[in-house]
Amino acid sequence: MTEPAGVQVHPQGLCESDEVGEGTRIWAFAHVLAGARVGRDCNICDCAFVEDGAALGDRVTVKNGTLVFSGVTCEDEVFLGPNVLFTNDLRPRAAIRRPAAELLPTMVRQGATLGAGAVVVCGLEIGRHAFVAAGSVVTASVPAHAFVAGNPARQKGWVCSCGARLDAEFRCPEDGMRYERAAGGLRGASDAPRGSTG
Repeated sequence: MTEPAGVQVHPQGLCESDEVGEGTRIWAFAHVLAGARVGRDCNICDCAFVEDGAALGDRVTVKNGTLVFSGVTCEDEVFLGPNVLFTNDLRPRAAIRRPAAELLPTMVRQGATLGAGAVVVCGLEIGRHAFVAAGSVVTASVPAHAFVAGNPARQKGWVCSCGARLDAEFRCPEDGMRYERAAGGLRGASDAPRGSTG
């Protein structure tokens, strides 16, 4: 099998998709199925699995043992820690094969982080630069810049795009960035849509 141009696949890795961006690395025992879309400069680590119908943006990190199933979309610069698990069926039965149209999509917005061992129930959205703590079970959508933890995951605070916890005035103690409440969570200057003046 010939890898897409500019893609590095470990001799024990398997890339069946021809929709993988230049600079992406696929490591040992990782498997990217035909029909998966993977952007540029991604890092798909050992034993990760990316199913057909899944989509990863540019500069996404998929750490060891993570499973990204059909219907999951991760925008640019998402970090998926080791053993993150996505689902796509709320009523799975071994004897019932549901068509793709019946599977529930999940959206992970730009810059979000999912910590090691997080489980994401399908049909929800994780907002821009949100942070899901290790071991969390996400059963509801997560606002932009929210920090959530636990089973089920509950919001514990807010985080900067750098990952630091924000203070009570939505200011980052590390880089001084200030945020304000907006539809769907918090918004800072770096979160303004392209072409926007604020």
